[in-house]
Amino acid sequence: MKKRYAVVGTGGRAEFFYGAIVKDFQETSELVAICDINQTRMNYTNQLLVDKYEYNAVPTYKADQFEEMIRNEKPDYVIVTSVDRTHHTYIIKAMELGCDVISEKPMTVDEEKCQEILDAIKRTGRQLRVTFNYRYAPHNTKVRELIMDGSIGDVHSVHFEWLLNTEHGADYFRRWHRDKRNGGGLLVHKSTHHFDLVNFWLGTRPDTVFAMGGLMFYGRENAEKRGETKFYQRATGNENAKDDPFALLLDTNKHLKGMYLDAEHEDGYQRDQSVFGDGISIEDTMGVMVRYKNKAILTYSLNAYMPWEGFNVMINGSKGRIELRVVEKSYVNSGGDKADEGALKAKSIKVFPMFAAPYEVEIEELAGGHGGGDPILLRDIFDKASDDRFARAASHVDGALSILTGIAGNISLRTGQPVAVDKLVTF
Repeated sequence: MKKRYAVVGTGGRAEFFYGAIVKDFQETSELVAICDINQTRMNYTNQLLVDKYEYNAVPTYKADQFEEMIRNEKPDYVIVTSVDRTHHTYIIKAMELGCDVISEKPMTVDEEKCQEILDAIKRTGRQLRVTFNYRYAPHNTKVRELIMDGSIGDVHSVHFEWLLNTEHGADYFRRWHRDKRNGGGLLVHKSTHHFDLVNFWLGTRPDTVFAMGGLMFYGRENAEKRGETKFYQRATGNENAKDDPFALLLDTNKHLKGMYLDAEHEDGYQRDQSVFGDGISIEDTMGVMVRYKNKAILTYSLNAYMPWEGFNVMINGSKGRIELRVVEKSYVNSGGDKADEGALKAKSIKVFPMFAAPYEVEIEELAGGHGGGDPILLRDIFDKASDDRFARAASHVDGALSILTGIAGNISLRTGQPVAVDKLVTF
């Protein structure tokens, strides 16, 4: 019997899931309904289902009809791809109404909401899965394999540098993510991927977190310091935005126009705000130190205005060192082909044994977004067919541990003090 899925939140990330259900997994899965605060956006989603995917339009429910949707359509799973700060509401309601849940990362944005989710799982006995596609990217899985197989012995330290460029990185400052209340800032919304990778690679949990950071490039005040005098609130239709390389013009992209510009009369959400405007409360420059339960140390860096997109990771162990370098293609969420999201331009893994010649590790070449990880993740979600030696499927515990590093980082930013992760929630 086919599994029945409903999706709540039909913004940029939702199509990744519903597109897979209706195109690649029709034998095992069925999309039965969509839910959003915006009817225009749901209508556009149904148009995509019919025109792009040759599927049927599905029933639509406004956010205040979420429980009615569950009762009427009886989904087995609810897929949560709404604004991050609302994840906990839909996760908990869905579980209380008898559904299992698949949540886009981050699972939620602060320790209180995290505890509410953990309590609901205990209370209802339902399952929650968090979709960490970076675990499935072949280069990241290979690092897990190298460590599991003892190629560098016991891991003692990791240096992890992530670069967001002036297209993708800037995009977080144009949209709802710019308000820290919505996504917990980049230490939660974006870095949850990276903190999860370290947990996954090392097979351990974070213990103590210390962070520093600030808004140093984006925002009006920083632009004024650099001598900028031409400002605008939103890019589309604004003369001052025409020559701005940071501007996003919604009326020049059919998909962005249909999903956002044509829908904003309902809820006022503007997808194309100036990255040098007022009202930005997230950081663009961050440094974090983490000590783990196994005594390993992470030094982590995230900058959101770099000239290229990707990451460098150095992992130091008792028998040697692994160096991973990945350059990703630049993209804007929902601005192009889904396969471009996290697609690779270059990648390399080198192992430096302590008393032997260094060598380069071959990495499998796969098609699809996030270095070929997206198709593997989707198969794992919608066609659970085989055992996975690397245990890539992420549970609610994995989802919680990844965000708790970022949440602890946010607390440290506010207080200037190290934060003990165990004191944030009770599992």
